[in-house]
Amino acid sequence: MTQTADAGAPVRQPKPEPTRRRVHRAWFVAAVTFVTIIGAAAFRSVPGLLIDPLHDEFDWSRGTIGAAVSVNLALYGLTAPFAAALMDRFGIRRVVAVALTVIALGSGLTVWMTAAWQLMLCWGLLVGLGSGSMALAFAATVTNRWFTERRGLVSGILTAASASGQLIFLPLLSWIIDRYEWRPAAVTVALAALAVVPFVWLLLHDHPADVGQKPYGATEFVPKPAPVAGAARRAVSVLFSAARTGPFWLLAGTFAICGASTNGLIQTHFVPAAHDHGMPITAAASLLAVIGVFDVVGTIASGWFTDRFDARRLLAVYYALRGVSLLFLPLLLVSPSVQPPMIFFIVFYGLDWVATVPPTLALCREQYGEDSAIVFGWVLASHQVGAALVAFLGGVARDTFGSYDVVWYASGALCAVAALMALVIRRRAGGLAATV
Repeated sequence: MTQTADAGAPVRQPKPEPTRRRVHRAWFVAAVTFVTIIGAAAFRSVPGLLIDPLHDEFDWSRGTIGAAVSVNLALYGLTAPFAAALMDRFGIRRVVAVALTVIALGSGLTVWMTAAWQLMLCWGLLVGLGSGSMALAFAATVTNRWFTERRGLVSGILTAASASGQLIFLPLLSWIIDRYEWRPAAVTVALAALAVVPFVWLLLHDHPADVGQKPYGATEFVPKPAPVAGAARRAVSVLFSAARTGPFWLLAGTFAICGASTNGLIQTHFVPAAHDHGMPITAAASLLAVIGVFDVVGTIASGWFTDRFDARRLLAVYYALRGVSLLFLPLLLVSPSVQPPMIFFIVFYGLDWVATVPPTLALCREQYGEDSAIVFGWVLASHQVGAALVAFLGGVARDTFGSYDVVWYASGALCAVAALMALVIRRRAGGLAATV
C-alpha cells in the first residue's frame, strides 16, 4: 500500500523504526555527494595552471585568458539558482549526471582548440554551465532535503569536498602540465568528471521518501513534494521576492567579495603570481593544494560553529581575518623559494578559504525558508560574478602594471567592507526577512 503525493506520484510509506540503532541513509547520501563534488573539483583546479602554458603556446594575453576564466566563473554562479530549481523539477540525480557530462565534453574539446574564442566556448561556456549545476546549491539542496539536524556541520563537510578535490587534483595536474604540457591535464579533468557519473546515477537518491525514511533528525515522515514545473520561472520569481529584502543584498554583497578574494584572486592568479617571482609552477600549485588541506578543517569547523554561534559575527570575523592576510601577501611573494612566513599564510588563509559558506547558508535558511536553496543559488551567483571580475581584472592589472600587488591590496580592503556588511544583517527568528 502506498500514499499518493499531490501530483499523483506514489511515495513509499515510512519504514518502521529499527530495533537497533543504524547509520541513517542521509549520511550515505551525503557521502556520495561528497565524492561527487570531489570528482567534479578537477575543473576547479585547472584555470590558474593554464594561464602561463596558454600564454606561451598561443601568445594570448593574460587578460584574454582571464576573460575566458571569468566567463566560466560567472556562468558557474548564474547557473546555480536555475540548477536548484531544475533539481526540484527533475531530481538531483538527473541534473548532476548531465552536468558532469557537459563538464567532460567542454574540457575534452579544449584539446583541439587553436583560437581564443574556442577557449571561451569550451572552458568558458560549456564547463561554466556544467560546473554551475554542480555548485554549492547542489550541496544546499541535499542538506535541506535530507537533514533537519546537523545542517551546519553537513554543509561544512560538503563545502570542504571541493577543497579536498583541489588537494587531490592540483599536484597531479601541475605535474602533468610540467611533464607533458597542458592537453593531458584537460583530458584528465574530462575523465574525472565522467568517472563520477555512474556513482551519481546508481547511489544518489533525490529525497528521503524515495527510500521510505524521515530526514535525519526529523520527528515525522516528510512526503516527497510534487515536481515543481516552470523551473526557470520559479528561480526568477524567488529572486524578485528576495531582492525586495535587505538581507539578500547584504548576503549577495559579502559573498561577491568572498568570490573575488578566493576563486577570482587566489585560485586564478596565485600560481602565475608566484611564478613571476621565480617559484616553479609545481611548488606554487602544491601551496594551493595545502590551502585545500586546511580548507577542509576550517570549513568543517565553521559548520560546527554555525550550529552554535551567531552566523553574522562568524562572517565578520572570517572576512576581517582574510583581508588582513591578503595585505601581507605581496611581502611574501618576493622569494622564489617557499619560506616559513608563506607557509603560515597558506595555513591561515586555508582555514578561512570557504569558511564563509556554512554561516551564509544558515542565514539564507533563516531568512527564506523553503526557497533558501534557490536564494542561496542567487547569492552564489554574486559570489561568482565577483570572482569573474577579479579573474579578468587581475589579468589586466598584471598586463598593465607588471605585477599583481594592486590586486592583493584592493582585495584586502574589500574584505574589510564585507566584514562590516555582515554585522548589519538583521536576524529574523520567524523565518522570512521583512521587505525593504
